[in-house]
Amino acid sequence: MKLFGLVGKSLTHSFSKKYFTEKFANLGLLDYSFELFEIPSIENFTELWTSKPNLCGMNVTIPYKEQIIKYVDKLDESAQKVGAVNVIKITKDRKLIGFNSDYYGFKTSLEYEISNFKYQIYEALVLGTGGASKAVIAALNDLNISYKIVSRNPTQDGITYSEVMKMVQLPHLIVNCTPLGTFPKVDECPEIPYSVINEKNMLFDLVYNPSETLFIKNGKSYGATTQNGLDMLHLQAEKAWEIWN
Repeated sequence: MKLFGLVGKSLTHSFSKKYFTEKFANLGLLDYSFELFEIPSIENFTELWTSKPNLCGMNVTIPYKEQIIKYVDKLDESAQKVGAVNVIKITKDRKLIGFNSDYYGFKTSLEYEISNFKYQIYEALVLGTGGASKAVIAALNDLNISYKIVSRNPTQDGITYSEVMKMVQLPHLIVNCTPLGTFPKVDECPEIPYSVINEKNMLFDLVYNPSETLFIKNGKSYGATTQNGLDMLHLQAEKAWEIWN
């Protein structure tokens, strides 16, 4: 049996097991299996993967995308570019190679949305500072979209939510890279001044469960174009499958 899996801290909301289990079945890969590996700390990672000799590849999610870098033997160019790992390939000689498919998934999904958006996007707000935000930032750099990173606490190269709340006009693109609004905490959303949003704004939420978060609902109510993280998720999952093979 060839084993694949998802590593994270809390995985009850994940779609990965269902997605890959169905994919394996559709491809007739009866000797392939996908499991969820919840670990309370990144220090548990080595014990996890060394205890499963048939493990061939992993996805990595919150909060370990950056922490896991020190456990891999080599970083692919994609992971080097982003500074975070969300896909690990295990070679035949049991070496771990870290990749980033979030970058590909977000960039591809955003490019499609931009192509159908009637306004030019020059700047963005990136909500959150975790591993997912690093992939978003790398994609924005490649698309020549300037950005400001928003966090709860002051940082050298970012702004705070309290500063955003004082804005009377928001950048064209607002990307939620935080887990706020993820099921079951669907009544949560990033604290931004939704009332100044209009049809010239695009709200992109990396959260995909529920399909319409409070962040998305608020944006829609003020006329913004919105996109959830499901397309990005499918794209990055297919990229992960390509990497493993």
